[in-house]
Amino acid sequence: MRAAVYKGKHKLEIEDIAVPEVGPKDVLIDVAYCAICGTDVHGVLYDVVPLGTVLGHEYSGTIVEVGSDVSKWKVGDRVVGGGGDPPPGKGKGWDLDPRFNYRTDGLSAKKIRGYADFVRMEEWEPIPIPDGVSEEAAALCEPASVAVHAVRMSQLKLGDSVAVIGAGPIGLFTIQAARAAGATSILVSEPSATRRKAAKKLGADIVIDPMSENTIEASEKMTDGLGVHVAFDCAGIKNTLDQSASMVRPRGQAVLIAVPWEPLPIEAAEWMARHINIQTTFGQEPDDWHTTLKLMQMGKIVVEPMLQESDFVPLEDIQSAFESLFKPSDQLQMIVRL
Repeated sequence: MRAAVYKGKHKLEIEDIAVPEVGPKDVLIDVAYCAICGTDVHGVLYDVVPLGTVLGHEYSGTIVEVGSDVSKWKVGDRVVGGGGDPPPGKGKGWDLDPRFNYRTDGLSAKKIRGYADFVRMEEWEPIPIPDGVSEEAAALCEPASVAVHAVRMSQLKLGDSVAVIGAGPIGLFTIQAARAAGATSILVSEPSATRRKAAKKLGADIVIDPMSENTIEASEKMTDGLGVHVAFDCAGIKNTLDQSASMVRPRGQAVLIAVPWEPLPIEAAEWMARHINIQTTFGQEPDDWHTTLKLMQMGKIVVEPMLQESDFVPLEDIQSAFESLFKPSDQLQMIVRL
């Protein structure tokens, strides 16, 4: 089968490797779509991916083989590659060890993932795609569930005001998750015109360009000088976390969703007297995946404004796709079509 194998020095190469053998408690998934995640891009850009790894953790497909002891699945079932409730001892690193460090541990598992024709998973790992949800949308369940998890971790209440800093895929999903959770006014700050347009389509009330407009002043204007209840930092660059904390009202909350790869400067003296709550969040839990798929089924989370035909690339073009994402761009989402 084809697979994009990491060779080091920012290079992915397409190789013909063996189809994974299915054990008694495994299933084999024929991958249909695998979205390109920013964490994979940064892992390749910073060259922290183990040699020989096949990345890709945002994927959907169809089960084509089941192990002899598998009773939960049958051939032909549509699934998302993740979201299952792990049995004891099978949890993710950040569940098992409070010292888990994303930079050193998050990309350390050397296994075959979604940038390949087939993926083997233990029967507990995938979850079913509900009726009415396309495989293209289901491939984005993982990043959407990151946003859902962050909103569920936040202090957001019905009727609250929200700011979203950064309108990449996670930011666009955060807009929708916040609205579904009851936010009545949402401000989005994003320098890309393409992403600002998508944010507006997906429910943002006010969209500004931080390169020409003052984000803090915009949040105060929207809330009659009070500041927003919750600000979600979906950018994780430069001064965005500090800016998020400065945008919220007294006893408000700034939520860091983005994974910063560089130090973030903060000026705590500017906002700490207002008793700001800083909440970090990472990844998601099984309930978040299921909630996300249900929201997709209900039409509360949609992906169509984020995708154009040009956003789908064949596996053979994955290296050029990654290189196009090494620097900030107007790109909303790229998906590998297998």
